[in-house]
Amino acid sequence: MEDVRYMQQALAAAREAATMGDVPVGAVIVDWAASRIVAIAGNRVEQDHDPTAHAELLAIRMAARELSAPRLSDCDLYVTLEPCAMCAQAIAFARIRRLFFGAYDPKGGGVEHGARIFEQATCNHAPEIVGGLKEGECAEMLRAFFAARR
Repeated sequence: MEDVRYMQQALAAAREAATMGDVPVGAVIVDWAASRIVAIAGNRVEQDHDPTAHAELLAIRMAARELSAPRLSDCDLYVTLEPCAMCAQAIAFARIRRLFFGAYDPKGGGVEHGARIFEQATCNHAPEIVGGLKEGECAEMLRAFFAARR
């Protein structure tokens, strides 16, 4: 049940990103050992004029600063959309313990689709992966966002 609560917080961050004109993707990082949220972020690509300002990367940076550690091996990441290849590689570098994502991304995903980063022989760490958590709500938010822009 906690997983759903954390994904709800990621959805709230995604909604906030949308209000700023960014693609509605939100991420939450939880320190599993301490049972506390250490980072919450939404996409800021448009707001920051930075193609790397994905919710996952921003949350990883925030969590690393909060915990004063470059590796987040006691942390779980909740994100509303399947991470792209860039974010998946950052997740591996950060040694995130578990990855929960909402909507699948057949076009730009890098976990279950596309590059499948964690399946590559060169990947140094693969988290436990749970896809489809609150998938319908996550996917609908993205559909509505893009439909309003067409």
